[in-house]
Amino acid sequence: MTTLPATQPLVLHSARRFTGATVVPDAWLRLDGGVVTDVGTGDSWRGLTAGAGAGADADVEVIDAAGAYVAPGFVDLHCHGGGGASFEDANISAALQVHRAAGTTSLVGSLVTNPLPVLESSLRSLGAVRDSMLRGFHLEGPFLATSHCGAHRPDYLVAPTVEAVDRLVEAGGGSLAQVTMAPELDPDLAALRRFVQHGVRVAVGHTAADYETAMRAFDAGASLLTHTFNAMEPLHHRRPGPIAAALDSPHVTLELIADGLHVHDPMVRLAFASAPGRVALITDAMAAAGAGDGPYRIGSLDVVVSNGEARLAGNGSIAGSTLTVDAAVRRAVGAGVGVAEAVAAATLVPARALGLPDYGTTDVGARGGVVLLDEDLKVLRVLS
Repeated sequence: MTTLPATQPLVLHSARRFTGATVVPDAWLRLDGGVVTDVGTGDSWRGLTAGAGAGADADVEVIDAAGAYVAPGFVDLHCHGGGGASFEDANISAALQVHRAAGTTSLVGSLVTNPLPVLESSLRSLGAVRDSMLRGFHLEGPFLATSHCGAHRPDYLVAPTVEAVDRLVEAGGGSLAQVTMAPELDPDLAALRRFVQHGVRVAVGHTAADYETAMRAFDAGASLLTHTFNAMEPLHHRRPGPIAAALDSPHVTLELIADGLHVHDPMVRLAFASAPGRVALITDAMAAAGAGDGPYRIGSLDVVVSNGEARLAGNGSIAGSTLTVDAAVRRAVGAGVGVAEAVAAATLVPARALGLPDYGTTDVGARGGVVLLDEDLKVLRVLS
């Protein structure tokens, strides 16, 4: 596998091109500076290369995909790190490199719960980071339920206030893209609405909310469900909870960690069947992604990674994943999800959730580059 910045125009031909939730056979596309500038099928691409007549471009590199899939660059809504680094760290290039090599070209960096001043400081530092891959940052806390805190320090969790919202948004300087909240901690939903007014996407998660409370949050503007099935009340025939509320809210995107640990394969199928076009595959990856087993930290908590499973050293709770998006796509397909649907869940669906209309597709005008995948959906080449 190689990762190649697009320094000159490229034409990929003889590919199976993912667009939306469909696949176009014998397809080609032209990529210029990470932007798709032309698409077609068959041999019509030859008119774009040297010696083909008017409009030919001698600087175009031609790549024979030989039947490989060409997908949009993956979009990860929820990622804490990789390559031994977390997004709280001063140097996040190792994390970005791991996920870029696995096909992710757009990523939201997630921060775990810390005291409010620490989160403000982190956001101020991260707001100065410039990388074409970053689409902003996600605060997974501190506005979470202690009963469903997972790998977050319970003593750092607090109820949200409008003042805290304004402080965090100001510290982010425009880089705060989303926040996870337990809506039962915000009874009048004033803090939630304030985030929405600031243009920050609100996810319901790490919550003990019942169906009615979650529905009020979604009706007030929350638009995501953080890692569906994990750290929330489960589906129950008399207590449907936040999952059912998300299913009943057409504007809500359901994050899903398809790694075989967080969610069992039949539940992966259930999510896709229950919310077609609204499931976004995420990694929730922590520092160990791409870095191997061993001791790590997530925030201020000790984590032990063994056989690729990340768990808190103290109580064994799952502490994020070591997943990359390409592996999540393969797992979803292995669970019985259609190939095009799984790829859309890693591209088009999360791009729409972030409000990025030019990302997550391979149509003309699409940004974010493309990924070549082999028959087994393993990354051959990243062009961004």
